[in-house]
Amino acid sequence: MALLAAACSSGEAREEAASKPRVGLFSSLPLYWGEGEFGAMLEGGGHKDWVREELETRFDLVPLDTLEPEALEGLDRVILAQPRALAPSENVSFDQWVVQGGQAVILADPMLTRHSRYPIGDRRRPQDVVLLSPIFAHWGLELLFDETQPGGERTVKLAGQSVPVALHGRFARQETSSCTVLGDGLLARCARGSGAAVLFADAALLDWEGSDRVPQGRKDALWAVLKSAIPDEPAATD
Repeated sequence: MALLAAACSSGEAREEAASKPRVGLFSSLPLYWGEGEFGAMLEGGGHKDWVREELETRFDLVPLDTLEPEALEGLDRVILAQPRALAPSENVSFDQWVVQGGQAVILADPMLTRHSRYPIGDRRRPQDVVLLSPIFAHWGLELLFDETQPGGERTVKLAGQSVPVALHGRFARQETSSCTVLGDGLLARCARGSGAAVLFADAALLDWEGSDRVPQGRKDALWAVLKSAIPDEPAATD
């Protein structure tokens, strides 16, 4: 009976996952496995990051460790959250995936504020400074950083929703770029062939490491950024 119940439960889980859109998640942040908890997560234990839990309420998440063609095959949507630097072949592969109809949301932080247990230089540490200049340049964008901006977290408005930012960047576009820069450069939308990418110059909204419950406003902010891929959404403003 226990085996039958487990099988039914497993079948229901697969059916539920099949009803959700598959979305790839590519990140140097410990959003999927947790920082230093890969083994524990494989065994069914460990702490699941709130971002993963929230995304899995609507998406069938597919963790990605590369953006080569075989990894992107079969995916229509991908979230890049403070990704590691891409290999030349990954830059080409990802750009072609977008051109062929892929939809991407990229959170690119020029000065990451998220705490890590690992010291600077440790390969397990999240990418402190996003290194996507080749793909940005190919799309006619440059990610700038104002070192004189005040520290600490503040909020901006995106589609009527308050979104936390901290030490954020700003996108600047070349005249020949097909991208549109909005919200004083905090947000950019790039049309590429039959696909598109939305870029957000910060990743502070993904931070929340306290023991308290994640505020609903922070969850709403996450969805506001993801929904910003809709062309008619308002721009981000202070």
